[in-house]
Amino acid sequence: MVLRMESPAPPIKVENWLRGEPLTSFQPGKVYIVEFWATWCGPCAEVMPHLVELQEKYKDSGLELLGVAACEQAPTANEARTTLDAWLTDKFSNLNYRIGFDSTGEMNKLWMDSSFSVGIPTSFVVDRDGHIAFIGHPMELDDVLPKVLNGSWRTSDEAKAADTERIDSGRREMRERTLTESILAKLRPAMEAEDWAKAVSAVEEAVAVMPDDLRFRALHAELLLHKLRNLQTGLPVLRQFARDAIDKNDEQWMEWALRQLFDPANDNSHFPSAERLAMGKELSEHILALNPPQGDGGFKYLSYGTVAQYYYESGNKDRAIELIEVALNSLGGPQPIPDELKQDVTSTLVEALANYKGEKACYGTVCATPQDGFPIASKRRQRSKQQKEG
Repeated sequence: MVLRMESPAPPIKVENWLRGEPLTSFQPGKVYIVEFWATWCGPCAEVMPHLVELQEKYKDSGLELLGVAACEQAPTANEARTTLDAWLTDKFSNLNYRIGFDSTGEMNKLWMDSSFSVGIPTSFVVDRDGHIAFIGHPMELDDVLPKVLNGSWRTSDEAKAADTERIDSGRREMRERTLTESILAKLRPAMEAEDWAKAVSAVEEAVAVMPDDLRFRALHAELLLHKLRNLQTGLPVLRQFARDAIDKNDEQWMEWALRQLFDPANDNSHFPSAERLAMGKELSEHILALNPPQGDGGFKYLSYGTVAQYYYESGNKDRAIELIEVALNSLGGPQPIPDELKQDVTSTLVEALANYKGEKACYGTVCATPQDGFPIASKRRQRSKQQKEG
């Protein structure tokens, strides 16, 4: 049976309540938000302060919020529970709503799977009569919740249309997930054996049926260009990847396309230099137009490192340094960043800064010194320039 708007809310079956009083059933007359989340989920952490605000704002209207941690990643349930408790103490010591923990899979089965919800964070709103009123991303609650509280949401055409679209989208995504697992069953052994031709065959099967899957599109280009070093086939694939990224006006797509050209971990010497720089220029300019350095757009740390590498290798060292510094400063922005990701990104950006400056660079407690042989392409152009001048 599909869990959707108007369905009776499933039971609450959690192993432990880590915060707040236990809740065994939904009380008539109250509205509940059941929020599925995890400590490793960056977007989940980002939305939690807003959920705190909603609980405070609407508590006198009968709202009660409970977070359900049913997707923690740890070797044992005890370790997952310990991680959760420590994380909540560190990040949200004054949390004003309940947190339940479940490692049995029961809550996911009853709520997430039956509603075709495939990712977290996901919010379920339970109306005053114990029926589902809304299922979706928590950032949609600002518009929906007041209408649920005043009783107008479930009877609206907007709610019915949104719920139908959500289910259709969830079914499509679940079909794609099943297909992806089938393809990964072929791809993983090929990658582990470094059988790049077989890996390309598996990826091309995925791209044919899921052309909008960014992971497979990027891997297709990477395998052809950097594993097989097949420019004849790989360059047209990359050109189309870059064009689609620009047409989508999607920063992540553009950065992943740009990375195929300017990842310093790769030997890019086999690329035609003029086309590589031209593609890099177009992609970089689109990224900066979409998320300009002086703007308040978040997550600059995710794309600016690759853009900076393009500018460095094209000869504009000052611009490269400026972008790395902007990226580092964005790490201290208002959006919470998981500690492990922040540490990894900081180390990578500081290393790039040291290489660009040619001297030791630091950001906070993280320091790096220039690496020998970085970057190969930049040094090659510098030698070519010196030979011409000589």
